[in-house]
Formats: sequence, structure tokens, C-alpha cells
Amino acid sequence: MSIQGTILVVDDEVRSQEALRRVLREDFEVLCVGNATDAEKLLEGEIVHAILCDQRMPHESGVSFLKRVRELWPDPVRMIISGYSDSEDIIAGLNEAGIYQYITKPWQPEQLIEIVKEAVQLYRLQKETETAGVDVKATSGHIKKVVSVKRGVAKQLHDFDRIVHSPESPMHNVIELGRRAADYDISVLITGESGTGKELLARAIHYGSARANKAFVVENCGALPDELLESELFGCKKGAFTGAYQDRIGLFEVADGGTIFLDEIGETSPAFQVKLLRVLQESEIRPLGAQRVRKVDVRVVAATNRDLEAEVEAGRFRRDLYYRLAAFPVHMPALRERPMDISLIAEGVLSAVKISFNRPSLRFARSALDEFAKYHWPGNVRELQNEIQRMAVLADQDELRAPPLLGRRSGRRPAPIPAHGKSNGSASLKDKVEDLEKSVIMNCLERYDGNISRVASELGLSRVGLRNKLSRYDLRKNAKGDAFS
Repeated sequence: MSIQGTILVVDDEVRSQEALRRVLREDFEVLCVGNATDAEKLLEGEIVHAILCDQRMPHESGVSFLKRVRELWPDPVRMIISGYSDSEDIIAGLNEAGIYQYITKPWQPEQLIEIVKEAVQLYRLQKETETAGVDVKATSGHIKKVVSVKRGVAKQLHDFDRIVHSPESPMHNVIELGRRAADYDISVLITGESGTGKELLARAIHYGSARANKAFVVENCGALPDELLESELFGCKKGAFTGAYQDRIGLFEVADGGTIFLDEIGETSPAFQVKLLRVLQESEIRPLGAQRVRKVDVRVVAATNRDLEAEVEAGRFRRDLYYRLAAFPVHMPALRERPMDISLIAEGVLSAVKISFNRPSLRFARSALDEFAKYHWPGNVRELQNEIQRMAVLADQDELRAPPLLGRRSGRRPAPIPAHGKSNGSASLKDKVEDLEKSVIMNCLERYDGNISRVASELGLSRVGLRNKLSRYDLRKNAKGDAFS
């Protein structure tokens, strides 16, 4: 049986500690201490999900201790166990210490296990819904109902059938691969240019799988330095590094039982790749600054716009991590490779824009759709969305016409720039792909006069990701702004 969470028992009677440990240890990791001082020392080095505290202890009551815990470590769900039913204690516990449950002695083992399971689930739900700061007097039933409704809506919004494509589109085969992957608990690596909809496919795989009723969480691995990325994914204790001002539960733990989507996995450093590989191999994490590892059951879907096989050969990406992630690879075609879908996607985007901009009469001029079909869309679907929003903002009438700028751009399909001295057609596929990518970036830098923010936005890259590519292709001199400050 898998361990569902970590429980801290605070009780001055050793026999009571052992009784609680014996009942709970099959389902939870149980840590026992005999007083508040030892409990606080443990909380400084461990992440716990729930606290079971005796009310009548020497020197300090359970309510007094948990009130202090609420101020210093607000995340664990707090519970009192007592052989007394003093109403004043109960009221004080509920109001001052944010007690979730007041459990009276003698307790029944089956009932206690269910209460603790509910407490751990409440902890996870609060983290998942970003409500960790709310008072834990909120009922788990209410939070479960809210999360259940949100997941039901998400499942409808991210069904495979909602991915817009025509019958003859190359996306048809991609979706079929996604459906097959969803049926099996296997790691998926989604490749493709930025803005092609890799996260959309990842969500469809999750909500089409047996994990659909659990969390789907997302992390952009190219946006953070290693230490912060470790903290985000694996969690950390307060004070583990400069800037760690509070305990943080990692996204792997938030996603326990569900799916984690690691976007831009190709941007990670070799040092971080080693740590991620261990997590995937052992199915366990160690929060920064914590003393113990924690078991997690998470499906990983990763995505990248890089050629990871080429990165492996170049020594920039670990071969063992690549094979761990790419158990089931799926490639997303660029928008220019599926021109038959452009008008369908554009109409879908316009439907959303009508609602968000409160302009229900907006419509495309035929010429606009024609221009869309001619343009090469280096930023893919994300660029198409941005273009339609921009057209709606600039339009004084309900009919949307493609701006002249798009018309001029449509004829400027970037030709690959010969690289590595191989202009005679002898270049490898990797060289040709890199030449095309460099050409697209140069084209975008020219169009936006080197403005880093606008280039990153159009290409669907983070500023960190764009900075790496500019350095890689020696294009820093073409960029303006604070990208290299």
C-alpha cells in the first residue's frame, strides 16, 4: 500500500504515540514527538501534511501549540485529540488555532484513519486550488466539490475532439497517437515548434486517461534557474536557500496521482537533469532542506522545441533522461504544415475574441482568411491568436481585414541561411533545422527592430529561452533591450 502523506503526532504519553503509530503506519509516514519544542524542531526540517496533537500536555496545551504552528507553518492540517470535551477548549481550537477536527478519546481506528485521510486530502486540495492561505476550518467536502466541478469543466474543454483540425490534416494522426498514449501509464515526449499546441495535447492526454480525476500541473522549465526550479518541482523547507521564506510543497507532490507537464525540458541544465532523472527512476522527491524523501505517483508529459536526439549527441542532454522521457514520442506539426486548418482555427479564435472583447458581430473579410493562408506563421497558432486579437482591437468596424503589415510579411517566407559551409545541399537534417530556426528568429528580430519582448511573445518563447537561442546563433548584436543585462 502506498504512503499517502506524513503525519506528525504530538503526545507526551509514549503509549498513546505507539497506539497512533500502529493504526496509521500502513497508510502514512508517522513521526512522533513528546512535546511542543521537539515538534517545532521537526517542523523546521520536515514537510508534514497533518498534525495530531494531544490537548492536555505538560507546560503547554495543544491548542496553544497549534495556534503558534498556524502562524509559523500554516500549511499542515491541524487536529486535536483529547479525552476531555471542554466546550471552551473546542471553541478556542476552532477559532484561534484553525483546528480541522477535534477528536475525542477513546477513538475508533477505522474512524481515525478516515479522518486523517480526509485531512491529507484537504492539504493537497488546498495546494492544488491555490488556497493554502485560507482557514482550514473550510470543509473538505466543499473544497472537493469545487475541485470536482473544475475538473469536470476542464475535461470537457480539453477533450481530444476539441482540438481543431480538418479530416485531411496531419493533426488527425497526432490526435490518434495521443488517444493511444492516454490509455496507458507511459511517459510522453511532445516535440514541435513553439506555439503549436503542445500543452493542449498534453492536457487532452491527461483528461483522457485514468488519472483525469487527479491534478494536472504545469511547469515551464526554461523560465527558472536550477535552484528555483528544484524548489518549484520538488518543494523546499523555509530557509533552504536565499529567498525561501516559507515551506513550499513541490509540483510533483501536488500532482501525486495525476500528471505533470514539463514544458521546455530541453532548456534545463545538465546538473538539473541528473536530479530529475533520479526522481523519475525512484518515484520519490526530496524537498530542498528536508531530511526525508517522499514517494510520488506522477505521470510525466514533457515538451520541447529542440531536437533532443541532436542535443543528446552533442552532449547537452542526458541520454538516459531522454529515453526515460521519450517512452512515447509525439511530434506536433507547425501551422504552415497544416494550411487546411488555418481558417478553422481562426474562426475558433474569433469566437473566443467576440466573447472576451464583448463584440459579438465581429467577422472576417474573405481577404483576411486568404492572407492567413498565405502567411508562414513562424509563431504558429499562438501568433495567429495574437494577430486576430490585434485586428479586433484596431478594427473600427465589425469586418476584420488583415493589416497591410501581414500582407507584406506573407510573401517573406524565410529561406534557410547556409551554415557550416554546407550550401550545396549536403547539410544534415539537424543543420537545416537550425538554419531554418536561425532564419525565423532573424526575420522576427528585423520585423520588431530587435525588441526582445515582442520577439519572444511572437515566437512563443520565454525571455530565457530566446536569450539562449540568440547566444547559440550569435544573434545578440541584433537584439535590443535588457535581455543580456
